Amino acid sequence: MKTGNETQISEFILLGLSKDPEMQPFFFGLFLSMYMTTVFGNLLIILATITDSHLHTPMYFFLSNLSFIDICFTSTTIPKLLLNIQVQSRVITYAGCLTQVYFFTLFVGLDDCLLTVMAYDRFMAICHPLHYTVTMNPRFCGLLVLGSWIIISLHSLLETIMVLQLSFCTRLEIPHFFCELNQMVQLACTDTFINDIVMYFAAGVLGGGPLAGILFSYSKIISSIRAISSAQGKYKAFSTCASHLSVVSLFYCTSLGVYLSSAASHNTQSSAPASVMYTIVTPMLNPFIYSLRNKDIKEALIKFFGKKK
Repeated sequence: MKTGNETQISEFILLGLSKDPEMQPFFFGLFLSMYMTTVFGNLLIILATITDSHLHTPMYFFLSNLSFIDICFTSTTIPKLLLNIQVQSRVITYAGCLTQVYFFTLFVGLDDCLLTVMAYDRFMAICHPLHYTVTMNPRFCGLLVLGSWIIISLHSLLETIMVLQLSFCTRLEIPHFFCELNQMVQLACTDTFINDIVMYFAAGVLGGGPLAGILFSYSKIISSIRAISSAQGKYKAFSTCASHLSVVSLFYCTSLGVYLSSAASHNTQSSAPASVMYTIVTPMLNPFIYSLRNKDIKEALIKFFGKKK
């Protein structure tokens, strides 16, 4: 049932992280430096995997795709945040808000899928090494990535179209620094029961499903590592998936922490600072985790810059 104060809206107000004008220069410098670090670090990972033939393997193919997605992920929200701080405005257009909803849902879903695919790759490498080369061939790896893009793109399109059908009232303030799907649905005047059902169902299937796949893969990996007799063999097997396990833990702990804490406190404003962890900090730390713990990446970068010099 539609309410009487429903209106044709053209823009939303992003309340951001702080209303204190003295804090805005600090936030601008902080987020600009974090954004540049994220882009530069992930570009280095992509550059290393492309230029070094030794890294033309399934693991690094998936890693380069993850780095590309992390760049796109942060580019969905941070440039608009920096622009609003610079021009001292909190306004985002209706079309811009829907665009953020689509691409944020897309890239966070792709992040989730790529982490699951990478866990499956480590599972095959450690638990079934004799079949690894045959199973994880370039065609199959490409299909895994392509399938992830198709499924998540369709899901993001469905969620965005359903938001497009909603009508909004005069209360157009979003207590966040970007347009998040759940926050937009909560602002609607019309009935959002179907939207809520689709969101929770998608969260269970596209969020819980990959997490279950990752946990299953690592349960099998840990069992296989424990069966290795030598300590050196155990260390070598574990070191091949330590970086990925660190990234998975960081991504899920921060994202689940944000939503569980906001659901427990029922305070949407408090979730905005916490969301910085998985939307900005996690993509920034991923290149450091993979490069610092990975000898092959470091050698590839040293070789590349050595040739340039």
